[in-house]
Amino acid sequence: MMEREAVYAWSNRWFRYSVLALCALSLFSLLVGFVWLPSVQGDFGAGGLWASICRAAGVPDTWAPKEGALPARRRSTDVVLNRDMARAGTSEAIGRGATLALQCTMCHGARGLSEANAPNLAGQYPEVIIKQLIDFRNGDRISAVMQALASRLSDRDIDDLAVYYAYLPALRNTAAEDAHMPLLVKVGSPMRNIAPCASCHGGSERKLGAPWLEGMPSEYLTAQLKNFASGSRHNDGLAQMRNMVRAMSGDEIDEVARFYARQEAVVGAR
Repeated sequence: MMEREAVYAWSNRWFRYSVLALCALSLFSLLVGFVWLPSVQGDFGAGGLWASICRAAGVPDTWAPKEGALPARRRSTDVVLNRDMARAGTSEAIGRGATLALQCTMCHGARGLSEANAPNLAGQYPEVIIKQLIDFRNGDRISAVMQALASRLSDRDIDDLAVYYAYLPALRNTAAEDAHMPLLVKVGSPMRNIAPCASCHGGSERKLGAPWLEGMPSEYLTAQLKNFASGSRHNDGLAQMRNMVRAMSGDEIDEVARFYARQEAVVGAR
């Protein structure tokens, strides 16, 4: 009985045309969704056709790693900040740091104030310098020059450099801060989950490990913010800077950098 009904249904040309049209449409959709659309993407060749089809379908091309293989994971930083890093150094340690700093003067200046668009280190918090030098030494922050220099530093060398630069007077801006402070610096953007810069980098309070930014070269600040946004710099623990900057526009990045680097800056105590 069922066979006769199937034969009868198939003998109906409208039914036959509907089935053929549905099959043709399904085949066309599969070709567009899993072959043509992936092929116009820049990474179509990455992993081959099967990997491209899997990416289009939103499924992994392999369901389990090969035996003994673990997925690659990029480390952010290996440094654990603690309050001991922020302590003042002894005169002996400051003297040793001053001697070590002679190899840093070409980029960071004779007294820690750069004229080469490198960061100013004078008055920088010691734990900031310790963390960044260790990150350079470990390869968690990328710079051909700094990685080569930091690779030769012992833990004591890094501590001595940190207390020496922290001992030097920092730049401080004298402009009327409230009148010219960008909203992102002052209050952030809660709707975009951007915390105010001043909540970590001074102004209202300071977070351990957050650098002093007053008087930093604007080119340096702009470059670092863009590096965080792109992920090429990733040594911020828990990705706090990457998450903030990715939500900022290019104009906002430039505005924040210009504010912290504004020229009405003098050497003096914080």
